[in-house]
Amino acid sequence: MLVLASFLTAVLAAACSYLFYLLIIWPRRNPLNRLPGPPVRTFFGNHLGAVLDPARSPRVHEKFVKDYGRNVRIRGLFPWEERLFTLDPISLAHILKHSTIYEKPWQSRALISSMIGEGMLAAEGQTHKRQRRVATAAFSIQQMRSLVPVTFQKGIELKDKWLSLLSEAKDLPKDEKARGGAKLDVCHWVSRATFDVIGLAGFDYRFNAIHGQTNELFMAYKDMFETAISQQKGSLWDLLALYFPILDQIWPGERYKVVKKSHEVINRVAGRLIQEKKRKIEESEKAGSVYGGKDLLSALLKFNIAVDLPPDQRISDEDILHNINTFLFAGSDTSSLTMTWLLYLLAKYPDVQERLRAELLTIAPAAPLDSLTEDEIASLYTAIAELPCLEKVVKETLRLIPPVHSSIRVATQDDIIPTSTPVELRRMDGKVEKVDSFMMPKGTCVHVPIEAFNLDREVWGPDGWAFNPDRWDNLPEAVKAQPGLYNNILTFSAGPRSCIGVKFSIIEIKMFTYILLTHFKFAEADPVGKANVVLTRPYVMDKHREGSQCPLYVIRVESETSPTI
Repeated sequence: MLVLASFLTAVLAAACSYLFYLLIIWPRRNPLNRLPGPPVRTFFGNHLGAVLDPARSPRVHEKFVKDYGRNVRIRGLFPWEERLFTLDPISLAHILKHSTIYEKPWQSRALISSMIGEGMLAAEGQTHKRQRRVATAAFSIQQMRSLVPVTFQKGIELKDKWLSLLSEAKDLPKDEKARGGAKLDVCHWVSRATFDVIGLAGFDYRFNAIHGQTNELFMAYKDMFETAISQQKGSLWDLLALYFPILDQIWPGERYKVVKKSHEVINRVAGRLIQEKKRKIEESEKAGSVYGGKDLLSALLKFNIAVDLPPDQRISDEDILHNINTFLFAGSDTSSLTMTWLLYLLAKYPDVQERLRAELLTIAPAAPLDSLTEDEIASLYTAIAELPCLEKVVKETLRLIPPVHSSIRVATQDDIIPTSTPVELRRMDGKVEKVDSFMMPKGTCVHVPIEAFNLDREVWGPDGWAFNPDRWDNLPEAVKAQPGLYNNILTFSAGPRSCIGVKFSIIEIKMFTYILLTHFKFAEADPVGKANVVLTRPYVMDKHREGSQCPLYVIRVESETSPTI
């Protein structure tokens, strides 16, 4: 008993000492505290709500720059957790370029891994490098072009489903704009369609989500993503379970039960698909032919066994399953949200919608869409991809409402961050000095404000918060200095960890836009707002508890102006 008491006393003393270090000593020694930054009102106060809420974050971001400059110190979750908030293009480019120094924090990786495994979204270091090298071949331009017919097919199915729903619906005489149409939750339906696309494109699997919710694998993914992501509440229990995972095993909550059940189905069904695909590839090799599968899983497996890939650079079947899960999550959710926001913005700006529809109709094929061959579909998409108004609308949607509102990185070692303009550091004697770089201490987090970079009015101009596709005809010079994989916006990130599926996402968005805009008109219905729940999702104002939704009036375009159905 005495030994136990001594042990507990020692543990308590160590905990108190560590807490004293975090609360008293570390804040005085932390170099980041020399940066200017907004105050906190209480001891346990923080700035996370202000910078993460898309309803107010643009105003907060702009005020930070005005009051404190482009490199700002903000308070994280705990009193000792100071973070770097940067809107400096040089500083951010440095951080995103040096991905081995600035990694995702273990909390983010643990949350992602608990759902979709340690794929490219969660992996770091050599594991990420090895996975990315194998996956790069699967996302080649040639491979992406081969998936155009898949996207086209699902776009047609979604169009047919909406035509069916409209034929069953009654006119809505209270609003002339909706006469002959119906109010549909476009977020719900587009999400199903993109899930079907990534099922076929990802591993040649038919979820048939557009037509129903009976597929076992689809329901497993749907339940996991909705319960663990879309419906997460950020409660104290969720936070404790993240830091102490054993709590979920002792007192399993609803989230843990759903994820565990979903994993059992995914590992069984998707695991079997991987083995079947490997068998087909091996049989083709023995027969002296090349397996013709065009899905990403086939490409991953074929490249993973390529003779020119060293054995130590290959990835395991488990890694392949984790990355398929990653493709499903990242490929379906982000694309569906971009497509949803694009339709919402077109409903909000009918003049842009009409102009875009007129452009799309100029390339309508003479033959019915349902009868087009794969070559004809490829030729049609080539024409779609080159349409200037469509290109501007897609760019502007991705700029204005990026699916990923912001991200976070943690420094794995002390580092010196360069700046584009001098930053004011407070010295120990209270005086301020202007420097061209500053120290980023190991273990400190960086808040990467993706939306803020895309909306920065000092860069994009006074109308930077507005939807204006024509801005892309004459961009300000300052835009060209912005980091970003895609058109100097951060929507697809930048650096070694930028989005590997950007080409596929653009194909999907443009193809869906062509099919839907040439068959339907869209008008505003219920007031819709934005909420940051892992991704930036639409919610009906004052109805957040009903989940993510974006109801719009969908009206069939007159047959004489639409392509042959």
